Amino acid sequence: MIKFNVPPYVGKEKEYINDAISKHKICGDGEYTKKCNAWIEEKTGVSKALLTTSCTTATEMAALLIGIEPGDEVIMPSYTFVSTANAFVLRGAKVAFVDIRPDTMNIDEKLIENAINEKTKAIVPVHYAGVGCEMDTIMEIAEKHDLKVVEDAAQGVMSSYKGRALGTIGEIGVYSFHETKNYSMGEGGAILLGDSSYGEIAEIIREKGTDRSRFLRGQVDKYSWVSAGSSYLPSELNAAYLWAELEMADEINNDRLASWSRYYDGLSPLKQQGIVDLPFIPNECEHNAHMFYVKAADLEERTKLISHLKEKGVLAVFHYVPLHSAPAGKMYGYMAGEDRYTTKESERLLRLPMYYGLTEAETDKVISAVKDFYGK
Repeated sequence: MIKFNVPPYVGKEKEYINDAISKHKICGDGEYTKKCNAWIEEKTGVSKALLTTSCTTATEMAALLIGIEPGDEVIMPSYTFVSTANAFVLRGAKVAFVDIRPDTMNIDEKLIENAINEKTKAIVPVHYAGVGCEMDTIMEIAEKHDLKVVEDAAQGVMSSYKGRALGTIGEIGVYSFHETKNYSMGEGGAILLGDSSYGEIAEIIREKGTDRSRFLRGQVDKYSWVSAGSSYLPSELNAAYLWAELEMADEINNDRLASWSRYYDGLSPLKQQGIVDLPFIPNECEHNAHMFYVKAADLEERTKLISHLKEKGVLAVFHYVPLHSAPAGKMYGYMAGEDRYTTKESERLLRLPMYYGLTEAETDKVISAVKDFYGK
């Protein structure tokens, strides 16, 4: 069976984890955490990056940093993971879900302004599959209405929009290093601070509301509780695992892009015949091959295709169920405007196996299985 995902492993992870153990520094903010933070800052150009325990907690930090309070509203696509909404719901906000574009599965930037009202505090674009949203338009809308922009770039490490790294265009961006992502630390994430004024308070929030980071740098002679916060600092062992992969980030990225291109070339005849749709990458976007998907005609066809692929030894999966249709989505949010594409397109989308080390033979087997289904 060709698995849907295999967490990345490059060979030095155990060495670095053992090194952290031998140095008796495993609780976080040690050598490997600092290396990962510096890598993100250098690679993206962001003023400050901090590893977190997950992308979820990074988004929770973002909600705290921009001052989300009960009664506020936040705009985001319904086609996203629950954490995107939960981070703001936990602060008492209501979520205004906006329809997606059918070509990229990203929020439709043309519909955002209609969802803005006097309670709106922020826009949260989600860069689906590591393909950038139309950020110029989103930033213009945000500036016009004095709104904050928090980029959910969970899937966007090594991707860019008009030459700018995803996660660095809004005031705050968040990354995921979950085991399903291109670069992994098991569970983990990062917060990227495009606005340097957030730097010190972000450290305080991340360290349980204390100024411990300043104490460790010798800026204060003792540390104390100075603000609301939580425990968002990951283990040094997780950071050590991640560092091994960040050292080989380009190699991992190129490997995934090669598999993505092989899928696209192999399945293009089906697209040309109008049988399936394949991912669309706008000219201004550089993607990271986070996923490869096909779109079947409808839910029924997708269900049959999943079953067929499984019979052929290929594990393929669908993705998000739109949040506005979920019980919690109805409780904490609402669909701002028409659901023209969100549900329809989500029911068509099928994700194929994609991971570092996927072989050409395995990719060809998947392509052959998809073609076999439609051949029948």
